[in-house]
Amino acid sequence: MSHIKILQKALQLNPQERYMVAESLLKSLDRPDESVDSIWANEAQKRLQDYKSNNTQTIPLEEVFN
Repeated sequence: MSHIKILQKALQLNPQERYMVAESLLKSLDRPDESVDSIWANEAQKRLQDYKSNNTQTIPLEEVFN
C-alpha cells in the first residue's frame, strides 16, 4: 500500500484515532542515542558536583522567572 493510500485511510479516522497514529509515527522516529544520553548524564553529574561544592554561580528561581 502506498503512503498516499495510507494517508487517505488515516484521514478517515476520527480525531482521537488520528492522534494515536500520528503519535506512534513520531515516537518511531525519536530513537534515543545512547552516546548522547551518556554525554548528558556525565554533564548532569558534573553540574551536580559543582553545585554541591559551591563551584558554580546559581540564580534564584524567582529571578529566573521574572
